[in-house]
Amino acid sequence: MADTMQFDLVSPERRLVSVAAREVRLPGTDGDLTAMPGHAATIVTLRPGMVTVVDGAGTATEFAVTGGFAEINGDSVSLLAERGHPRDEMTQDVFNEMMQEAHRTRQAAEARGDDAGAEVVASAVKLLADMQALGTHIGLDPNQSTVPD
Repeated sequence: MADTMQFDLVSPERRLVSVAAREVRLPGTDGDLTAMPGHAATIVTLRPGMVTVVDGAGTATEFAVTGGFAEINGDSVSLLAERGHPRDEMTQDVFNEMMQEAHRTRQAAEARGDDAGAEVVASAVKLLADMQALGTHIGLDPNQSTVPD
């Protein structure tokens, strides 16, 4: 078995990283998981959280993602993020913008008002809670963002 696998992380704006990795820790919607070389093939839906990549030299690098999915094969992980930033780019202003988008999503879901809307509202509330947890985890204040009108 190989010691590393190819890891690629892209968002709509840019390619964030392409590196040989020993492990990739992912915030899955059904729970966190770690992919390593030889991992069974699967597709994972992601929730907002931190993706940690450990390269071949053992150096860990973190990326904040707002969701997306990862395709895991035994020799590679391809992660398509809804939005992603390297940890060192996650300022309070960037986080506030992400929180405002989560608030808008919740407000739009609540405005639906139909039977299917209840499930959409629950999903939006979960998204908002995951975003708050992400900010708290990296030392940012989720209460600084203002709720959009």
